[in-house]
Amino acid sequence: MNTVPAPRRLLARGVGHAYALRTVLEGIDFELPAGRVMALVGPSGCGKTTLLHLVAGLLAVREGRIESNFSTPASVFQQPRLLPWKNALDNIALGLKAAGVARAEREARAAELGVRVGLAADDLQKFPHQLSGGMQSRVALARALVLGPDLLLLDEPFSALDVGLKAELYALLAEHLAGREMAVLMITHDLMEAVRLSDDILVMAASPGRVVARFALDRPAARRDDDFVYRRTAELLRDATVRESFGLPPQVCAQTPEDAACETALQAVHTVRPGAAPARGGLRC
Repeated sequence: MNTVPAPRRLLARGVGHAYALRTVLEGIDFELPAGRVMALVGPSGCGKTTLLHLVAGLLAVREGRIESNFSTPASVFQQPRLLPWKNALDNIALGLKAAGVARAEREARAAELGVRVGLAADDLQKFPHQLSGGMQSRVALARALVLGPDLLLLDEPFSALDVGLKAELYALLAEHLAGREMAVLMITHDLMEAVRLSDDILVMAASPGRVVARFALDRPAARRDDDFVYRRTAELLRDATVRESFGLPPQVCAQTPEDAACETALQAVHTVRPGAAPARGGLRC
C-alpha cells in the first residue's frame, strides 16, 4: 500500500528563548510550507536572528517546538563567512565536499552556479581577500544554492550592499526560486525588501521578541513592479502596529498619495540604515 508523503513544511509552536534571565522570544507561532517565502521583519534586538538560529539547529529549543520535514536546509548569513584559505570556487563547493561529492563533479557544479550568480571565471580562482564585498556575497549565496536546498534560511544577507547590487541579487534569487518547491525563511529590518521578495510577512516587536502582525501579499513576486513595492510598503508603514513595532510615531493626519510616497522614501532610508534614528513628529498638515 502506497502512502502519500506528508507535505513539506516548517512549523513553530509556542517557541520561546532566554539568555540567562532575559527573555528574548516568547510565543512564536508560524507555519511555512514548501514553495513560499516568509519574511520576519522587526527592529534590531527583537530576536529575529535568535529565531533563525533555533530553526537552523544552532541553538537548542527550550520552550515550545519547531518541526521540519525539509531534508536539505541551507543558510546565508549577514556576513559571507568565507574560508580565507580557499578560493571562491572551493568556498562554493564546500557543502558538496562535505556531502561526499567527487571533486570533478563538485567543481563543475560550483563553477556553473558561480557564473549564474554573476562571477567571472577568473573571480572563481580568487581568494576572499581579493574579492569585493559584493562578490563575497555572491559566493555566499552560490555556496547555499549549489546544494539544491529545499529550505533556505536568509539572515539579512543583503543588508550591507548598495541598492544596485541588492537589486541584482534579488533578481538572481527570484530566478533560482522560480519553478522550485523551495521554502525560504528570511529575516530583515527592511520592509521594502520583505515586500519585494516574500509571500508572507511576520512583523515582530521587541522586549520580548514576539509576532505582532501578519500580512500576506496577494501578487506573485515575479509580477511585483516598483510601483507595487512602493505602494505596499507605504501601506504597511501606515499600519499602527507596524509603526509601533519600529518605534515610529503615530500618524497625526490623513495622508495624500504624495505624502505616502514621501514618507515611504524617508522611512526606506532609515530602514536600510539601521543605525539612523527614525524621523519623529509625523507629517505636518
